[in-house]
Amino acid sequence: MNLKAQLESVMRQAVENCEAAGVNLLVEKDGEEICYCEAGLADVERRRPMRRDAIIRLYSQTKPITAAAVMILMERGLIDLCQPVSDFLPAYGKLEVWENGSLRPAQTPLRVFDLLKMTSGLLYPDVQTDAGRHSMAVFVEMDRRLFTDRAMTTREVADALAGGGLAFDPGSSWQYGTSADVLGAVVEAASGMSFAAFLKKELFEPLGMADTAFWVPADKQDRLASVYETVTEPDGTRGLRLYTGNHLAVRNDMKEEPAFASGGAGLVSTLDDYMKFARMLMEEGAGLLRPATVRYMTTGELTDIQQQAFNRWQNLEGFSYGNLMRVCKNPSRAGYSVRRGEYGWDGWLGAYFANFPEERLTILMGTQKRNGGTFALTRKLRNVILTSLQ
Repeated sequence: MNLKAQLESVMRQAVENCEAAGVNLLVEKDGEEICYCEAGLADVERRRPMRRDAIIRLYSQTKPITAAAVMILMERGLIDLCQPVSDFLPAYGKLEVWENGSLRPAQTPLRVFDLLKMTSGLLYPDVQTDAGRHSMAVFVEMDRRLFTDRAMTTREVADALAGGGLAFDPGSSWQYGTSADVLGAVVEAASGMSFAAFLKKELFEPLGMADTAFWVPADKQDRLASVYETVTEPDGTRGLRLYTGNHLAVRNDMKEEPAFASGGAGLVSTLDDYMKFARMLMEEGAGLLRPATVRYMTTGELTDIQQQAFNRWQNLEGFSYGNLMRVCKNPSRAGYSVRRGEYGWDGWLGAYFANFPEERLTILMGTQKRNGGTFALTRKLRNVILTSLQ
């Protein structure tokens, strides 16, 4: 069985098992496409097949693009990664840290560097921690105003996140959180442009990423894939249910340009569009970034203490983290086929990106499965691809 047939078989089985409603996959090696596959439906209710031009919500796969925006400004001398974030956002000038149920002054300043490494102490919403509960309150307010003429802006969100205390002193640990959203506001302050306008001018237009944005206009709405979640029926069978909720203050319908351009979760794209971004990195900047900058951006690594916290993330054994991406440092520790030096990230709805510099290989997967991330289907497809190319 050839590679395409193997991949299509795995994808069809996943659709039949209701692991996803629809999925597509694009693989490129040495700058040439070696495989494109698709299976299932982008819209179950309308029986619309998953197609190559399907527009998907990237969620956290937005983050590498945000990191690239920061690198552009670093190259121009407008951002020093060791600079305190308060140089751009004064709300971060007097940060506090939660310790034993009370707040104390932060012992170290929050640097741009910490936002890129997720060592900031800023958390996503949770109910277990004081810092997470503050983040939750901010996102509740964002949701309350989302469909009004008072929707919170990128800068307002960043400033609000500064006010509730950090989970730890900047640089002293690692935890996934809202760092990339704050970076969007840093880009605005450093560039003098809105984050959305900066990305369009400096990345999307030069790369020809015409379907990548923070919203989907009316003439493209019929290409936007619907979101589904896997559910277990009373008789024990698995099924799919349409999900229409708004997550992390990102509108599910994507019908209007948002006031809050989420650097951590807000973009939509297609496989072909994202491949242009991935290819730019593979080609060491392709004129948009300098080769040394791309090498720095794609080889990040945590300190030993930070790594201990990162190691609590299941299924990323063998990886470290930097510049809003995973980076493989020790393939022998991983639970699936990986390569030293590979980097990339995924998204809450299952969008997936991996570049393999040594192999000159890129894997992109698109699906819209609630709480997807890097799930079993992703690893199965990776295993088929990487073992077939050995």
